[in-house]
Amino acid sequence: MIYELRVYHAMPGKLPALVDRFRKTTVGIWKRHDIRPVGFWTVDIGENTNDLYYMLQWDDMMHRERATAAFQSDAEWIKARDQSEAGGPLIASVTRTLLKPTDFSGLK
Repeated sequence: MIYELRVYHAMPGKLPALVDRFRKTTVGIWKRHDIRPVGFWTVDIGENTNDLYYMLQWDDMMHRERATAAFQSDAEWIKARDQSEAGGPLIASVTRTLLKPTDFSGLK
């Protein structure tokens, strides 16, 4: 199993719209493409309160590549993304980290 930690650094003032897009659209489309979210977080106390953190679970790198490609070309996703960004981009940048569980990790 591979886990991917992503951090979306939202444009100033755009975090609520970004979270809303995930809530209403993105997660549902992911299900069709076997993209498995483990959880989503925003920063309550600390730096970077304009960031959305989330983790995805992949069987292996081929699963990640196949599912990501299918999602990126999904017509419903492209339309939703374009509509949500009609007033400008929601994301300034993205950080991606692929994680491998240790032998003593609760997640395997």
